[in-house]
Amino acid sequence: MRDAAASKGREPSENEIKLVIGASSAGTIFEWYDFFIYGTLAYILKDAFYDVDNETLGLLLVWSTFAVGFAFRPIGAVLFGFLGDKLGRKYTFLVTVTLMGIATAGVGLIPTVATIGIAAPIIVILLRVIQGLALGGEYGGAAIYVAEHAPPEKRGFYTSFIQASVAGGFVLSIAVVLACRFLIPEDDFVAWGWRVPFLLSIILLGISLWMRLKLSESPVFQAMKAEGQIAGNPFVESFTYPGNKKRIFVALFGVTGILTTIWYTAFFSGMSFLRGPMHVADLTVELILFVSGLIAMTFYVMIGKWSDTIGRKKPIMIGAVLTLLLLFPAFWGLGSLANPGLERAAAETPITVSGPQCTTDPFADLFDREQTDCGKVLETLTASGVPYTLEAGETLTLSAGGQAIAIDPAWFEDGTARREGIRAALGEYGFDFSKQQPGMGNILGIVAILLGLGMLSALTYGSVAALLSEMFPPRIRYSSMSIPYHIGAGYLGGFLPLIAGVIVASTGNIYSGLWYTWIVVAIGIVVLWWGVPDGPPRDFEDAPAT
Repeated sequence: MRDAAASKGREPSENEIKLVIGASSAGTIFEWYDFFIYGTLAYILKDAFYDVDNETLGLLLVWSTFAVGFAFRPIGAVLFGFLGDKLGRKYTFLVTVTLMGIATAGVGLIPTVATIGIAAPIIVILLRVIQGLALGGEYGGAAIYVAEHAPPEKRGFYTSFIQASVAGGFVLSIAVVLACRFLIPEDDFVAWGWRVPFLLSIILLGISLWMRLKLSESPVFQAMKAEGQIAGNPFVESFTYPGNKKRIFVALFGVTGILTTIWYTAFFSGMSFLRGPMHVADLTVELILFVSGLIAMTFYVMIGKWSDTIGRKKPIMIGAVLTLLLLFPAFWGLGSLANPGLERAAAETPITVSGPQCTTDPFADLFDREQTDCGKVLETLTASGVPYTLEAGETLTLSAGGQAIAIDPAWFEDGTARREGIRAALGEYGFDFSKQQPGMGNILGIVAILLGLGMLSALTYGSVAALLSEMFPPRIRYSSMSIPYHIGAGYLGGFLPLIAGVIVASTGNIYSGLWYTWIVVAIGIVVLWWGVPDGPPRDFEDAPAT
């Protein structure tokens, strides 16, 4: 690809476009792999890096550290957005992918909490900060780079490969974990084998750099540079350019808020729901998510191409409205298919808890607060996926189908003893807490539901790179697009596993965390309807937004 030709407005050839899409998408897959591998292995990392015997708290701490990376994405968006608008798209996302690869490999080298104590989670947090900064500059760079090479009539189709690559990073993380499971015995994988997927990041980094170094600068950026149109301070101009404040607000709440909460609910909430309260075997969960995610990747390309015909707004609106209607039924369906025995036992033998101060404090152990005995029982029931009814009472009682269950005082001294004791007692009433292996018919049903959730994600995400690129002026596009995207994805989406987990732990209802997604999407629909115009796709116009 010749810079001179590009700066004069020559359209890239078909082979050049394929290189642009291939290299940008591959780098995006590798970078999101680096970010998602932490979430994929959360169930192991909670024991490797945190010294707690409370199962719920351990997982919440892992999701808290997961959220730290997202919290720093907006800062990375500001930093690398500035560099991308000043120095160019290509070299900026070369830096981001390098930072991500080094930080991810670093996680695989950290000694466990049993070896170096509290230093282990502190180092993990620092590396997650670096990952968050890097990812804050990656998505905007890759999406804009492809968008600025694409002809307007194919912009949704070409940029949809970047959207599919985000899901591809999740799929790759699962594929690598599956390969490690088949090659490394289970006990060894839990003990040390989990480090391999992190260390593999070095190889992926080398491949990504090799591919991206073949690329030339975006023709749009070259033209702006040749004409002296580079922004003086892209960050400041993002908030002073006429109409841009409204565009940023709409991009944050009306576009990113919708897509990011649906995405993380479909993939991460689905994974932790099956693996956690539904007790489905880890290998089975990973195989289900791998197949579902791999198929769902094609949906993003289909929707992106569709948006070139009908416009960007309509698919997002359709997906968001369907999410409000189908979100809860989809997860109810997952529960009934994944562990029908647990659902049947809960219906036939309802669990009742009564006693004083029957509220849960998910972070009691972390802040050295005393959890009440009733709260400890409720926490264990919730972590076990057992629904319960609370009744007023002066003394703590636990009953199954009206039959009182003897409470062992030892339960309140040790979390493991409490979990094993309560599960053993409920096992007498038909509750099965062993690792579940659903039948093939049920597995196919689970995959179908996850594909449905994947389609909802694709409808709200497949056309977004094109839409956001079209919303903002080229001279400040990297910054203006990255700031709202990464604030929304970083806080509204990245904190979703943690927020949903706290809601579930506090209410005792394993489905209650879905309300967070439902509310964010409902607000987003209103903003989207108000702020994004209908009609076919169109390039950015200099006229101020009304």
